[in-house]
Amino acid sequence: MSEHIIEALGLSQITIKDGKVVEVTEPQVEYCPLFDHHRGIKKLTKEVIAENIQFRIDDFGMCTANRQLRMKDFLSFGISEIMCTLLDEDEIDCVVMVLEGCGTVIVNEPELVQGIGGRVSGLVKTSPIPELFDEIGKENIVNTETAEINQIEGIKKAIKHGYKNIAVTVALASDIDGINQLKAENPNVNIYVFVVHTSKRSPEDARKLFDGCDVATACASKYIREIGDEESVKTVGQSIPIYAKTEDGKRFLEMRLEKIGGEKPKKDNPDLPYPLI
Repeated sequence: MSEHIIEALGLSQITIKDGKVVEVTEPQVEYCPLFDHHRGIKKLTKEVIAENIQFRIDDFGMCTANRQLRMKDFLSFGISEIMCTLLDEDEIDCVVMVLEGCGTVIVNEPELVQGIGGRVSGLVKTSPIPELFDEIGKENIVNTETAEINQIEGIKKAIKHGYKNIAVTVALASDIDGINQLKAENPNVNIYVFVVHTSKRSPEDARKLFDGCDVATACASKYIREIGDEESVKTVGQSIPIYAKTEDGKRFLEMRLEKIGGEKPKKDNPDLPYPLI
């Protein structure tokens, strides 16, 4: 049986088995401006979440063997879109990211980065879907037997493949020490850290994630927002800000802005997630 657990839509935990939503926990965030603006969802409930996730399963095969892996750039501003631009501009060679059915993977095609990261976030656990292995390449999957999610091992594998400019998506503060060690052990390799899925991180974890990143997305995180609003060297967006911690991160955000024709006008009262957690 194929089983996948995702934290999404208001930090609800959704369990999917064999292409069906079988369990949805109560969301901890009841309003998300992204889902309001794109889907007209004014309040996140278990029923709304189950319906949205099942739509994704039926629409593009999320968590199934029919998963559509490639997607065009929609000229918006998010983490996967930034990384697509960096691949297009040869600023990075690959992205270490997470895909349902495969776990941690190494990707070097912009349309794969967008199709994977732009459609699903907050993957907590997954199980192998062998039908997806060929399109990703078994050599680009950390563990085809278990579909393990392990970003440290993904970076190690990318280094072994000869990549020199590696972007990695990170959701766990516990990964930061391992990444810093890999940076120290591989001075000829650039490892750029993109922090994602930050809602409900503790003050300590938010601090560690922000200090260890190049770019971080705010999501509904109270503490990432507090730190980012004070310390970011470049911030893009208001409802869901994306922060640059380093000069490299700032350059990456500016490259994406240039590609999409600049930043949208700022609003006096932008919609924010509620509550921030």
